[in-house]
Amino acid sequence: MTGTVPAQAYQRQADQQRRDGLILSHLPLVKHVIGRLVGELPPGTDVDNLEAAGVLGLVEAAAKYDPTRNAQFKTFAYLRVRGAVVDELRRNSPLPQHVMERVSAVRKAARTLAPPVTVEAIAAITGLTPDEVADTLAADRFSKMVSWEQTAEPNGFAPVQSSEAPDAGLEREEEAKELADAIGALPRKERLVLTLYHKEGLRLKEIAEVLQLSVSRVSRLLTKATFELGEALKMKRSRDFLARC
Repeated sequence: MTGTVPAQAYQRQADQQRRDGLILSHLPLVKHVIGRLVGELPPGTDVDNLEAAGVLGLVEAAAKYDPTRNAQFKTFAYLRVRGAVVDELRRNSPLPQHVMERVSAVRKAARTLAPPVTVEAIAAITGLTPDEVADTLAADRFSKMVSWEQTAEPNGFAPVQSSEAPDAGLEREEEAKELADAIGALPRKERLVLTLYHKEGLRLKEIAEVLQLSVSRVSRLLTKATFELGEALKMKRSRDFLARC
């Protein structure tokens, strides 16, 4: 019995050292998440608060991480860090009234336009510049961000997917081809920003350095590309559906 207590204490100390090591070695992940999540933070946003929230998410991830599970810690921690930062943004960075008015105007314009809706078409109806429309779309996306509790299971892993239908693989191949075709139809600069952000995993600041553009310009290009890509895919699927009817 006397040998049990020191052994347990040793195990607790070893576990704490492992958690501390995970936290210290993954602190750059917090800055990476913030850099990918937002291009230009809303005015008045306290970046120190975002970093503090992200670090708390990292600490929680380290405390709950089970190394025997089939997942790397970086993958496990990403959702918790990102969720903590998003929650902090939503709590402390409400969108100003004039931005919400623009969001409403852009949504209304998008509903009246025939697909595929473009940023330029929305700008023509609303009287905003294309850059203002892109900023408004980004603000709209920001307002719709879901809390991290809705993006992962309590253990930090992605929700378990149900069994796939037999033809699910074929559907995925068709969707991948549709996506590749839609990306290929984008203007070169938008296509490049989209690829660097999603495929290469670069932050907006890093993309800006590669392309020698401002971060705000890269953010607008990414927003525009993402919006118009979604519109093109929606139109393609609507046409396919009507063709099958």
